[in-house]
Amino acid sequence: MTAAGEQPTTSAGDEMYALVERLYPLCRSITGDGVRATLDIVGEYIPLQVHEVPTGTQVLDWTVPQEWNIRDAYIADPAGHRVVDFAASSLHVLGYSVPVSATMPLAELREHLHTLPDHPSWVPYRTSYYKPDWGFCLAQETLDAMPDGEYEVRIDSTLADGHLTYAEHVVPGLVPDEVIVSCHVCHPSLANDNMAGVAVATFLARALAEETPYYTYRFLFAPGTIGAITWLARNGERVEQVKHGLVLACAGDPGSLTYKQSRRGDAEIDRVMRHVLAASERPHRVDGFTPYGYDERQYCSPGFNLGVGSLTRTPYAGYPEYHTSADNLDFVSPEAMADTLAVCREAFAVLDRNRRYLNLSPYGEPQLGRRGLYDALGGRSDTKQAQMAMLWVLNLSDGEHSLLDVAERSGLPFDTVAAAAGALHGAGLIKA
Repeated sequence: MTAAGEQPTTSAGDEMYALVERLYPLCRSITGDGVRATLDIVGEYIPLQVHEVPTGTQVLDWTVPQEWNIRDAYIADPAGHRVVDFAASSLHVLGYSVPVSATMPLAELREHLHTLPDHPSWVPYRTSYYKPDWGFCLAQETLDAMPDGEYEVRIDSTLADGHLTYAEHVVPGLVPDEVIVSCHVCHPSLANDNMAGVAVATFLARALAEETPYYTYRFLFAPGTIGAITWLARNGERVEQVKHGLVLACAGDPGSLTYKQSRRGDAEIDRVMRHVLAASERPHRVDGFTPYGYDERQYCSPGFNLGVGSLTRTPYAGYPEYHTSADNLDFVSPEAMADTLAVCREAFAVLDRNRRYLNLSPYGEPQLGRRGLYDALGGRSDTKQAQMAMLWVLNLSDGEHSLLDVAERSGLPFDTVAAAAGALHGAGLIKA
C-alpha cells in the first residue's frame, strides 16, 4: 500500500477532472440510459460488472421502480422561442417527470416551475421519483422575464417497466474480508455531487489494483438510496464479509475535508480516518453519525450496522451551490480531487497494515542487538524514533492492541510503527 503522506501526481488530478468533464453533461437519474452511459464511461477506466435489476423487484422494504428515460423537453413562449430547454441543461427538467404535451397560460404553468429566488441566475435540481409529477427548473431571472400568454410545454419522456442499473469493481486482496467503497451515480449535471466522487473512486480503484492490498476492495457505483438498498438486499451473505467501508461524495469542491463517522462511532474505519486526518495536519472536520445524508445511512441501518463512514469535502447541503447549476465544472478542481484521493490512499494504507500482534518473548525485554535489529537501523535519520517504535510494539503486542493503538498511545507515526512491527515479525519476536 502507498505510504502515508505520499501524494498522487498532478496528472492524476487532471485525469480525474477530465473524467468529470465527460460525465458532467449526461442526464442521470435513479434508473435509465443515463446511468448506463455513465457506467460505460467509467468502464473505460476500470472493468465493471454491471447488474440490471428488473422493475418490481422487492428489495428490503422498497420496490425497484419503473425505468425513466427522456429525449427532449422545453417550454416555448407565445412567439415560439424555447425559453427553457432540456438540451441546454438536464437540470431544467424535474427528475422522473411524466410525459407532457400541452399548451397553457403562464399562471397555470407556474405551479410546475421551480426556481431559487435567493440565487436568481442559478437553476435548482429537483426530482419526484416516487410520486408521478412533472415540472421544469429554471433561473428566477428567466421566469421574471416571461410575459403572460400561452406557453407550449413538452416533456418527451417515458416511464416503463425496465431495470435499475448498478455496477461493481473488485480489487482482490490477500484475504476475502472486504472494504466497500460506495458512490452514487444518479445526479445529472452536478460536478461535485457526485461526479467528483465517482472520479475519485475510479482512480482509487486503479491505484489499488497496482498494489497487493491485504483486504479485498469492492467498489459500488449505484444510484443513491435505492441502489445501495438493492445491493444490500441482493448480497445478504456477502455483507458478513464487509469489515470496513467508505462512502465517497462531494470530493472536488474547494472546502476542507469532512469525515462522517459510522453509526458505531468506534469502527476501525472511524479510528483510521480520525488518525490519518489529524496526522496529515490538513484542515478537516470529524462529524458524528446522523441517519441522513448519503448511502452510509443504508449501510449503517441497525439491521446491518456496518462500519461504514463517509468522506466528503464540504458535506451535503453545506455549500450554496449544492443541488444547483452552480455545482458545475468551475466549482471542482483537479487539486481538490487529488487531495481527496491522497487521503483515501493514506487511510487504506493504514487500514491494510493495522494488525494485532502477540509478543513471543514477553518476559522482559528481548535483546534486539544480537538479532541485528539495532544494526538494521544504522544511518537512519529517525533511528531513535524507530527504536522507540520497536519497544512500544513489543510492549503492546499482547493480542489486544493494534498497531493503530500503538501509534496513538506512543505518539509515533503509524508508518514508523508498522515498519518496526515488520522488522520484529521478521526476527521472529512477534506473530500476527
